[in-house]
Amino acid sequence: MSHARISPLNPYAAQPQRRPEGYATHRMRPTGWTEAESRKPLRVWLNPAHGAALLALAGSYELVWATTWKDEANDWIGPHLGLPRLPFIDWPQMHGRAPRDTFWKTQYVLEYAGDREFAWVDDDITDMDREYVDQRHPFRTLLMRIDERIGLARPDFERLAEWVAA
Repeated sequence: MSHARISPLNPYAAQPQRRPEGYATHRMRPTGWTEAESRKPLRVWLNPAHGAALLALAGSYELVWATTWKDEANDWIGPHLGLPRLPFIDWPQMHGRAPRDTFWKTQYVLEYAGDREFAWVDDDITDMDREYVDQRHPFRTLLMRIDERIGLARPDFERLAEWVAA
């Protein structure tokens, strides 16, 4: 079974104060969000339709959180989307140094995938990440960069469905 990391579910870089159509605003206080950073809770935009779209993929993918929120994504994000508790990548070090100018998560996503094919969706994937994975992972992969101003859209879900069916 393939693995998918789905992010960003929250199009956090959309025009300030302009919630994208179909999204609802949620206020959250995950562990990493402290009073020192803001007196207000973190604003997160989530599209409830994404839960059903992800669950439709779950027959072909094992859905896995690959977020800095780690298991807290199951408490703060999953319930708003109607998702069950999902496994997560427990980063040994977050925001640390990464090999060859890759995103810091890349090495750990690759380690988590092991000897399986996988799809990974993130807003920080670059060509360096694709090259790094291609050189080190002999199995089929799909690394999709999602625009953090837009978030996941129907064509992204279609691409994931097409890739796993191929």
